[in-house]
Amino acid sequence: MSIRKPRSTRAGRVTMQEVARRAGVSAITVSRALRTPDKVAEAVRLRITQVCQELGYVPNHAASALASARSQTIVVLIPSLSNVVFVDIISGIKEVLDEQGYHLLIGVTGYSPDAEEALLRKYLQHLPDGLILTGIDHNPGVWELLRAQGMPTVHTIETLEDSDGMSVGFSQFESGYAAGRHLVERGCRRIGIVGAQLDPRSLRRCEGCRQALRDAGLHDPALEIMTPEKSSIALGAALLEALLAEHPDCDAVFFCNDDLAQGAVFQCGRLGVSVPGQMALVGFHDFAGTAWTTPPLSTIATPRYEIGREAAQLLMRHLAGQPIAQRHVDLGFTLVRRETS
Repeated sequence: MSIRKPRSTRAGRVTMQEVARRAGVSAITVSRALRTPDKVAEAVRLRITQVCQELGYVPNHAASALASARSQTIVVLIPSLSNVVFVDIISGIKEVLDEQGYHLLIGVTGYSPDAEEALLRKYLQHLPDGLILTGIDHNPGVWELLRAQGMPTVHTIETLEDSDGMSVGFSQFESGYAAGRHLVERGCRRIGIVGAQLDPRSLRRCEGCRQALRDAGLHDPALEIMTPEKSSIALGAALLEALLAEHPDCDAVFFCNDDLAQGAVFQCGRLGVSVPGQMALVGFHDFAGTAWTTPPLSTIATPRYEIGREAAQLLMRHLAGQPIAQRHVDLGFTLVRRETS
């Protein structure tokens, strides 16, 4: 039995002018209804929407971009779509862009500066109105592109105070320092540091914790484990066990990510190590689930969703030509003291 495809009754692409004729309005009204529907009477908007569906009309954003010098598109480059940190940031960005009628074009760099540069060169061909990048560590080629294109850009997760651009985030170093100081103030003396993935942000927060231990005269490099492996619960469990096998006197550990710390909590339970009696643990980011480990995990909470919203709002204000009082926004972090420390 063969399935016959319906025969097309039209030749070529449906145009905005055809939609306008069928709906009994001007092409400008159709354009306005599609771009800023809140500025068109509801009855007219619904009629235009129905005609678009009947004709199968899809707006030609490339043509619109050339005509208006605006593509209504924002490019966002992130290291990963599986890391909840970036998913939360994207959620905040998308909410604002949806409100403003902008489209979101996402590129995933895989934590590679070279891939970031290649993606940026590719996506600039789409004539985006602005960029939102992750972090402040980019290849020289990226900085050169940004300068040459004059593209409005917001950097996220960290602030870039000595730049003419825009940034929204918090201090990775200071947040790591706060975690280390917390363990020192709790009375821990053999404090380990465990890092994975080792992107520049993870390294800076580990360095912050390291400095807190140095300031207290407690830093011991032998109590550190740094691995480029992907951060995970299973890896956290394995690294905690490896650290205790070499240094059974270790009485606290700061982990650069919550999934590592969650794995350590589970592994302590399997090994019969009392938390926080024998071992204090602190994670980073306050992922969903950290409050539900046994015992609940102490961590550094980071405002990921808020960073996304503020970054998008900052970019929207810039594109609208509005004055920007603060180009670099530090949203801070919070030490969440739970029962593992």
